[in-house]
Amino acid sequence: MTQDPTEGSERPEDDDVARTDEEAKAKLEELEKDPPKNLEDWPSDRTKYQTLGGTEGTASYDEGPTAKLGPSDLRYHDDGSVTIKGEEVDDPEKYRGDPLPGGPTDPEAPTDPNDEDHEERQKRRPRI
Repeated sequence: MTQDPTEGSERPEDDDVARTDEEAKAKLEELEKDPPKNLEDWPSDRTKYQTLGGTEGTASYDEGPTAKLGPSDLRYHDDGSVTIKGEEVDDPEKYRGDPLPGGPTDPEAPTDPNDEDHEERQKRRPRI
């Protein structure tokens, strides 16, 4: 027996999943308008598995919801400078976010005891 995809499923759990997916998509559409600034503020339910802008991908980076993340041609350089379209910006700090806790740019992150050349990299790495 072939099931019409527009009708309800023979299995009730399939209907529950479809309804939950629709709720997640609706919630994500709201988040696209004003995305959270902190990672902790993003949803932890089924919404986190949805794709910003939908799955179609018809809009370019600079046109869709990803445009709120910054210019697509912004580049960070090893010397600490920042360029947009190949032009160096006057205030690179304007384009930097807070370091991720425990990440490589976090000055408070503990040193990995297995990292033998950590100290040498710390000396070479520009502070951001």
